[in-house]
Amino acid sequence: MPRGTYIHEPGVEERFSCAPDGGGWRYSAERSDGGTIELVVDSLWRPARLQVTAGEHVLRGGAVGAELLWVTAGREHTARATGFLGESPGLLVAVARSLRLAEGERVDVRILLVTAPALAVRTVPQRWSLAEIAWHDADGERVPVERYEITDLETGEVSEIHLAGDVAVAAPGIELVNLEDPPNFF
Repeated sequence: MPRGTYIHEPGVEERFSCAPDGGGWRYSAERSDGGTIELVVDSLWRPARLQVTAGEHVLRGGAVGAELLWVTAGREHTARATGFLGESPGLLVAVARSLRLAEGERVDVRILLVTAPALAVRTVPQRWSLAEIAWHDADGERVPVERYEITDLETGEVSEIHLAGDVAVAAPGIELVNLEDPPNFF
């Protein structure tokens, strides 16, 4: 089970663990600023259960049919979207895996973007592309690292993430500084 540490700019540490869970996958993390994330996805990588905390703010959510449901400040909301994104790399992994893209493929999706510190949610249109799969040597094994390009369709801003199995090895504003066990590959 991979365990490790991400550093978020400006210096917030996120200690995480992730592993296959029944028919899906589980990601949990504690942040040095007191925030937490618990994410459980189903076999299609859709969020079955999500809980994010930041100070006194709590967001709970998950998939209900084709929609995502979330509750904040006692109010329930729903929207058609592929997944949740926010500061945690675990959310990036879940969205990327749910898309099931082959190298060179791209898809336009609607994402629920969770913003700190109040855990406000807004729907954003994005284009995800699996730009390339590169093989790297790690501890005597060849490991595939996927490079995704994510385009915000409202602003045109493009970002890049790199995933090795169920671990984000690089993403904007995030650095993987410690990984105790190898990633799981699905």
